[in-house]
Amino acid sequence: MGEFAGVFDYIIVGAGSAGCVLANRLSADGKHRVLLLEAGGRDLNPWIHVPVGYFKTLHNPATDWCYKTQPDPGLNGRCLDWPRGKTLGGSSSINGLLYVRGQHEDYDHWRQLGNAGWSWDDVLPYFKRAENHENGADDYHGTGGPLSVTNMRAQRGVCDALIKAAEEIGIPRNDDMNGAIQEGAGYFQLTAKNGRRCSTAVAYLNPARKRNNLTIITHAHTEKLLFGESDTVDVNGVAFRIKGKPHHATLSPGGEVILSAGSIGSPQILQVSGIGPGKLLQNNSITLRRELKGVGANLQDHLQIRMIYEVNVPTLNDEINNIFHRTLMGMQYILTRSGAMAMGASQVCIFCKSRPDLETPDIQFHFQPLSADKPGVKMHPFSGITMSVCQLRPQSRGSIEIVSPDTNDHPAIRPNYLSATQDQETAVASMRMTRALIQTKAMSRYIVTEKVPGQNVQTDAELLETARNISQTIYHPTSTCRMGPDASSVVDEHLRVKGVNNLRVADASIMPTIVSGNTNAPTIMIGEKASDMILESARS
Repeated sequence: MGEFAGVFDYIIVGAGSAGCVLANRLSADGKHRVLLLEAGGRDLNPWIHVPVGYFKTLHNPATDWCYKTQPDPGLNGRCLDWPRGKTLGGSSSINGLLYVRGQHEDYDHWRQLGNAGWSWDDVLPYFKRAENHENGADDYHGTGGPLSVTNMRAQRGVCDALIKAAEEIGIPRNDDMNGAIQEGAGYFQLTAKNGRRCSTAVAYLNPARKRNNLTIITHAHTEKLLFGESDTVDVNGVAFRIKGKPHHATLSPGGEVILSAGSIGSPQILQVSGIGPGKLLQNNSITLRRELKGVGANLQDHLQIRMIYEVNVPTLNDEINNIFHRTLMGMQYILTRSGAMAMGASQVCIFCKSRPDLETPDIQFHFQPLSADKPGVKMHPFSGITMSVCQLRPQSRGSIEIVSPDTNDHPAIRPNYLSATQDQETAVASMRMTRALIQTKAMSRYIVTEKVPGQNVQTDAELLETARNISQTIYHPTSTCRMGPDASSVVDEHLRVKGVNNLRVADASIMPTIVSGNTNAPTIMIGEKASDMILESARS
């Protein structure tokens, strides 16, 4: 087994949304030797940097782990594709660029669960520190940070109409859903700069690349954690392979390994290393080092129900399906970095309540002036729009479990979608809310027909059955290495793995509960906050 020269103060596994943040912040003062391991390659694919390039990078083994779920009973036995980024920048390099923080109450709830230092007032400074916001600095936004956050450039009449439709049914317009309140309808903000994607690799890693104390290794597939003595829980390094050849890296005294491999990769690495549910590890012939039943448990995700409408105005379907218009789109982007190719995955966002008795929004709409069976596949042959709606705080819980000691074997992903009664009721209510928006004066003049599911679907039972048959992940897996003070959690409020020395987890897997919105911005915040906690530990 090969070893890299010397030892490292910090070994970061995964160069994704949080890992790139950590690599930058931990190497910034030049005092610490940092190693960043990424299983994928460099972010050289030009489609990574074009905002609509996710159509080319999703489901592409060169940039996507291409995970699949197990057959899900709540979805009538369907298996779903679960894209996760496999390149520098991780999922921030293949996602839809949508910048959403979640509700202030999400983080206050984390604190109420016993996680000191994670309330909204605690995390807001890290959101602001990360940002270079186009609108300038204020009480909720920052400037001068690595991550460029910009307003939606491409706007269409049908998008404006949807915002007016929301106002018709009592949902206020909100031009900053990352500000004082989340509720409302408006255009998404994007992680973009000058018409190009601003991934964490671009924002955080590129400025740090030339630092002598930072080593970045791509195509480095982590196999397991390494320990000191055979019977200890002192992590002292990482075993990995580079294009099939075995290597390992070692920690310096007082150093740490930080897992930032995501809500699938981090629990998988813990489990194959002997940290997790004892019975699962025994069944896979893995020696138990630390019993932590919560590793891989508590999986949460946002399930989107994509209702599709044919409209009487041209949409991106018409432009993308026509070679002449497609060529014009490409030329516009090349010459001006604008137009349809500079758009995020969705244009209009609506946060609203499925029931009037709720204190905060519980559903989110992602609106797209296009339609396809799912993101990343061929557009429909008609002028179509998509009203995608998801429940923000699902009650259903799933799991990630290894199927072998080999991290090349994808783990079993069981989301258990729609297993909770509340989730079923919210799915039905959210579909009825979709139709309420479509039937407004502002929107109805555009609508030719409801293509999916179709007007023949009317009763609650029919709507729920439709949700089981057509819904898809919206790519927000979280909480499989849950933070908390209780025995079933995996990390403490400092993100240290319980009962294991020199090991932390810093990615979306540590969320005690899923945030009420898209997960990329909160994951970047987690990386920012984790870096401060790690450096504080080094000073003490």
